Amino acid sequence: MHAQDPLDLIIVGGGIGGVISLYYAKKAGLKVLLIEKQPGVGGLWAQLPAWQDIQINPVDWALGDIPISGPLQASIARHIQAWVDKFDLASSMLLDTAVTTAKESPEGWTVTTAHQRYFSRFLIAATGGHNRAFTPRTERINASIQEYHSSALDDPQVLTGKDVLVVGGGASAYDLLDLCFEHQARRVVWLYRSLKWMLPTRKPKHIAGDIRGLAKQQMSGVSIAQMNRDINLDLQGRYEKFGLQDILPAGEFDITRDQLIPGRRAMIENFSKIERHQGEIAQIADRTVQISSGERIDVDLILWGTGYAMDLRYFESPALAAITRVDELAARCGCLFRSLDAAKLFFLAVGLEATGSAPWAYAHAARTIMSHIQGKAQLDEVPVQGKINHFESAKFLAPRDPENYPAATWFAAYKDMALTHPAEEPMPIP
Repeated sequence: MHAQDPLDLIIVGGGIGGVISLYYAKKAGLKVLLIEKQPGVGGLWAQLPAWQDIQINPVDWALGDIPISGPLQASIARHIQAWVDKFDLASSMLLDTAVTTAKESPEGWTVTTAHQRYFSRFLIAATGGHNRAFTPRTERINASIQEYHSSALDDPQVLTGKDVLVVGGGASAYDLLDLCFEHQARRVVWLYRSLKWMLPTRKPKHIAGDIRGLAKQQMSGVSIAQMNRDINLDLQGRYEKFGLQDILPAGEFDITRDQLIPGRRAMIENFSKIERHQGEIAQIADRTVQISSGERIDVDLILWGTGYAMDLRYFESPALAAITRVDELAARCGCLFRSLDAAKLFFLAVGLEATGSAPWAYAHAARTIMSHIQGKAQLDEVPVQGKINHFESAKFLAPRDPENYPAATWFAAYKDMALTHPAEEPMPIP
């Protein structure tokens, strides 16, 4: 492919969302190029430590007959590569090449790398909401404490026999707390500003993270209000059963806003051994951490479970380049994916990142985006309040995408899938 050849679509990012988008673009007959800065596909999953895993049953991560062997990082990375191999996508990829600028033009988009310039009618930014490790700015004075972000803790054995401070109140922090007990840290201190919801359980999280019950409710006509009532009643009972009332998040769980994180067994079983503090780190001096309450804590290691930020600095538009949070971007997208800051620009599934399967969400989003590019679907410019997950995404897209959701048949097909599809098999995309 010559750089001067006009394209229908450029996809920036070769993670699972970008690869799925490429598959649907080629299926739609579009002239498409995917540009990825790493030497291979996989995005964040190609870089994470081997202990990192998905939050749901692996069979619910997979689509169709694309193989997946387990929940851990290596299996997920192989699963993404399997998409490339099965559908012969490599010829439409440019790997080991970073996008330096993406500039809107009257005809569409000009995308520049270190060596070439490419022109396209449309652009999908599939660089994800979790592509840059985030740690809060912290004053350090002669700091000698080892620090690891959750994305860079390659060898959890460094925790053995150490005094460890875990920072954060969401899924990454819960994982790190689990690791501390699995690898026999001597002392575990936990610091958080606020807390995310989890589902307390003694089951492994890949069993606890079952999304098929949610799918059945969504396609059986259970209202969001009723689901929220049922979930909150269940959560209150679980937190009380496991003695976790002290870490109940503020307010109530809302499926349109919150992700329900599967509980971590080691964290729950050892909860009474965790020294808990609410606040944030004010300063790190030598081997002492001072927190916002004024307390001082001496530790050997700090583990940052503070999540990720979005990096859109390759956009020439200052408004786009300044966005760092998924919720901020979602408020500036119509119909979940259509940018309100620039024409012919899509951000993949920014309003679909909640309880559910990422590949499922990406597949539905990508399929409808391709239909919109071909003039067969209509993505409006109205931002969506809250998040839409799993089978709700099909309900949302159906009236906007009649080709992929035939009015006479789509609902029955999806309802049958949700109610009767075998639990041991991946969900197909009809």
